[in-house]
Amino acid sequence: MSTSRVQDAVREKYGEIARSVGKGGCCGPSSCGCADPITSNLYSAAETDGLPQDAVAVSLGCGNPTALIELQAGQTVLDLGSGGGIDVLLSARRVGPTGKVYGLDMTDEMLALARQNQRKAGATNVEFLKGTIEAIPLPDQSVDVILSNCVINLSEDKDAVLREAFRVLKPGGRFAVSDVVIRGEVPSEIRRSMELWVGCIAGALQEDEYAAKLKAAGFDSVELEPWRVYQVEDARAFLAESGIDVDRFAPQVDGKVASAFIRARRPEVQSCCGPTCCS
Repeated sequence: MSTSRVQDAVREKYGEIARSVGKGGCCGPSSCGCADPITSNLYSAAETDGLPQDAVAVSLGCGNPTALIELQAGQTVLDLGSGGGIDVLLSARRVGPTGKVYGLDMTDEMLALARQNQRKAGATNVEFLKGTIEAIPLPDQSVDVILSNCVINLSEDKDAVLREAFRVLKPGGRFAVSDVVIRGEVPSEIRRSMELWVGCIAGALQEDEYAAKLKAAGFDSVELEPWRVYQVEDARAFLAESGIDVDRFAPQVDGKVASAFIRARRPEVQSCCGPTCCS
């Protein structure tokens, strides 16, 4: 499966979701199917209060990355795969008027929706950029914090994503994302399903592999914290919609898919003391 095919499928699926906003349906926009357990109940009412409803409606992640890290006034934040903009708008509140929050997305319809939500929210410290997370259109060492919400798992070149994240972070900058991870092996039939690539599961890395890729990109202080482990019954509806024989695969996948909080840091620049640099 080529990267371009996956990107085209992701772009088509999320464009469809953006176009569906406000049109109702069985459960509104969803990346995984109706009543899926991954994208539900991620934000508190206190957080969503005052946000445009359309931003809340397309909060299609698997966690709340803005709760993973303390954002400070004046910081520059980048949200990879910003969708309708909920995490961008939440971050904009925290960094204040002296800060800046970028949202990066490759889907025209999502960008249009996010910019509309930005106008409704009156967020003047926000900018939405078109591009892919494998080639971030920002300069080296220009960002204090990188967030992402169930997007990196959709990329087929996760090494490129993590290298780019490392490149644009300032020394000491933080990486704090929510993503789906695999705990053990899952059947190859599930990983080959394009619908699940576009949804939530098939592109997910195993926990150890995710940590290893972060370290290979240069990050330290790597932490992975699974916080919501899924049972097959939780996922029966959207797995069945994807043509998966749920009962056949249940013993092989039960409890092996989880949403995780993933944190890492770009190391500070080493300081020298005398003829050699201190470690």
